[in-house]
Amino acid sequence: MIVGIGIDIIEVKRIKDLAEKNPEFLLRIFTPAEIDYCSRKKKKFLHFAARFAVKEAFFKAIGKKISWKDVELTNLPTGKPQLKINAEEKIYFDTAHVSISHLEEYALAMVILEKLK
Repeated sequence: MIVGIGIDIIEVKRIKDLAEKNPEFLLRIFTPAEIDYCSRKKKKFLHFAARFAVKEAFFKAIGKKISWKDVELTNLPTGKPQLKINAEEKIYFDTAHVSISHLEEYALAMVILEKLK
């Protein structure tokens, strides 16, 4: 049973501008693992924007905002994106399905939360 759906789109330039204007921005929004992953990429701000969109889509799917760093996007060995939620409060879902797409200027993410029983 689907218990939440969220979608978000973000301009890559917006994330780049925020990060360059205020270096603390990345530390406030992303986990050390996310920063490490994105920083190793040729187009790092494209990857930061995609992760930002995933977090926003997740917040929309659960219907509330939790700490940015309690939501971490990782990748399975196959490359498939996967959410890790580190929140202490109870969040009512069993599985989070994540889809990400991006172009040079935009990143888009969709999150579907499913409760198995």
